[in-house]
Amino acid sequence: MRSKSFIILIAATLLLPAALPAQQTITGQAAFADWNQQQPGVHRKITVADLPKTKPEEAVNNTPHVIPRPAHAWPVAPAGFKVTLYAGGDSAPMQRADNKEKMAKSSGTFTMPRLIRTAPNGDLFLADSGAGTIFILRGVGPKGKAAHIEKFATGLDHPFGIAFYPADDPKYIYVGNATTIQRIPYHSGDLHATAAPETIVPDIPGYAQLTGGGHWTRDVVFTKDGQHMLVSVGSGSNVDDPDTHPKEFHRADVLEFTPDGKFVEVYANGIRNCVGEAINPTTGELWCSTNERDNLGNHLVPDYVTSIKEGGFYGWPWYYMGGHQDPRLPEPCANGTGPNPQAAVLTADEAKTCKRVDLSSKVITPDVLVQPHMASLQMTFYPSAGEFPGQYDGDAFAAEHGSWNRKNRAGYEVIHIPMHGGHADGSYEDFLTGFVTKEGQVWGRPVGVTIAKDGSMFVTDDGTRSVWHVTYAGK
Repeated sequence: MRSKSFIILIAATLLLPAALPAQQTITGQAAFADWNQQQPGVHRKITVADLPKTKPEEAVNNTPHVIPRPAHAWPVAPAGFKVTLYAGGDSAPMQRADNKEKMAKSSGTFTMPRLIRTAPNGDLFLADSGAGTIFILRGVGPKGKAAHIEKFATGLDHPFGIAFYPADDPKYIYVGNATTIQRIPYHSGDLHATAAPETIVPDIPGYAQLTGGGHWTRDVVFTKDGQHMLVSVGSGSNVDDPDTHPKEFHRADVLEFTPDGKFVEVYANGIRNCVGEAINPTTGELWCSTNERDNLGNHLVPDYVTSIKEGGFYGWPWYYMGGHQDPRLPEPCANGTGPNPQAAVLTADEAKTCKRVDLSSKVITPDVLVQPHMASLQMTFYPSAGEFPGQYDGDAFAAEHGSWNRKNRAGYEVIHIPMHGGHADGSYEDFLTGFVTKEGQVWGRPVGVTIAKDGSMFVTDDGTRSVWHVTYAGK
């Protein structure tokens, strides 16, 4: 005869819900998601096999009008995480049309908060590109706000990239401006620059004819050994052939320099716009968070986050995603900028009569494909031990600013990219969402992401002109 306690145990078991299924990754056509399908914890994987045929007739201009943050709206993180407003958010929202070479400064704390990086001493360095200012944010006050906000340097030309050199005990802050690379003397703990910026690269290709000022963001990182400076330069156009367009020379590239600013080589090419760079701490490889081209369809071409091989060719503008040819262009000239990114631009007659060469087999397929027109911006790697649960150790995060060239918008979130021994499996997870209302109105646009010394996360948002703080509170 069964005991009374055993019967009670069986009854209790029957009342419990069935075990939740293990987290599955959405694949195939279902992996193409719009903003209203994005929620923390959802995993997706897009592959080259999922790409549709080109459909230029689908091209739209669906630029959002950013609304003031509604009272009920707040970024949403996975269970166990808490999101607080750390700084800013005290002025009217920024619109895409405000992104100009000459931009009116905001009446609030920030004008255009973009890339953010953590200094070795824990200070947060933030590039306010519109204001031409590098801010330092330090500490957390009793209400979760920044304890100190100081202007480290002002009068810069659309600063974006920030690097500390040498990495462990920096003597300089390097700044990637729209047309130059500058460095500023620095001692750990400085809140204000003690000397004027020194221009070490005076001729980075600058602004462009694209909406919102074009691809003017210039990130800058140093290789793990500190011997080489890598600068990302986006294209000046959507799909201009660099064989015949002088303004595309040394664009859609990562350029390599010495720490003193001497040009070495085109480190990698055919990358339409590597907005955010990061060095993988496990492998030492350069990674890029990349915007791809427009006007080929709602589901073309995926943006991507990928490792970058020295000497690697990633296709732009002739190809995309491992050798798919862009129908708007012929194959590159054999004596042109495709086979040799250092080559001089050809004349119209030379290009017309040149020998065309098939480089499709040389195009490297990116590691992680994300939503088309998602506008992938800054990326970072999570340290091997931090505040977040151990499942995030060594993984990557990237800020997705949001789309304009897609009927149903995508992006407006921060994504999490699982890594295994420093290598991605091609999937990504929606991590920080909620920047779009359930009615489809955009109120926030993530740009920058960095990990603090305590392992918490900071995210810049140039829609609300603010910085958000993501902490792990536990289960």
